[in-house]
Amino acid sequence: QLEPYLEMIADRKDREEKMGMMDPRGARGKASVYYRYVGSLTTPPCSEGVIWTIVKRVRTVSRHQLELLREAVHDDMEKNARPPQEVNSRDISMFRPFQQNRH
Repeated sequence: QLEPYLEMIADRKDREEKMGMMDPRGARGKASVYYRYVGSLTTPPCSEGVIWTIVKRVRTVSRHQLELLREAVHDDMEKNARPPQEVNSRDISMFRPFQQNRH
């Protein structure tokens, strides 16, 4: 769904495109299990208070989609991740889709 909009802004700094509302749950899938915790940014200043959501089932995108996203973001951060950090007493929650009892 995002691909046409990413193509419009890829390689164009200071360009915005209105795309309306998109439901992020579509990327997660209908019955995905996911984990959530409060952590920090992966780039300086590594600020705390970021809510991370990690989907248990890995989904894929095409190389073309990944390149479009990189071109559209323009963050000049080719390596934007830092090594994993200690849990540091953080609560990590696991969410499962509601399942009705079957008899």
